Amino acid sequence: MSVMWAHLSWLNAGSMSPAPALFTIRVDGHLGPALLSAFPAMAARHEGTCTLLTGLLDQSALFGVLAEVEALGLCLLEVRRGT
Repeated sequence: MSVMWAHLSWLNAGSMSPAPALFTIRVDGHLGPALLSAFPAMAARHEGTCTLLTGLLDQSALFGVLAEVEALGLCLLEVRRGT
């Protein structure tokens, strides 16, 4: 699986509030129960051929979830802040 990296300007230091915010992370494919167990702080739902992980995360937790996505070799498609 290939991973596409994009510059997310709102993740730069000083531009994100330390308070938790709602994030939606879209990954390619339908994640089953075993893979979803790696994201206990996130609610999951399938949309088309993707899985959406949604949760209230602070900056540290967001980076932890993104690191887990990478470690599991998942194809990250989108990170969205807000609803």
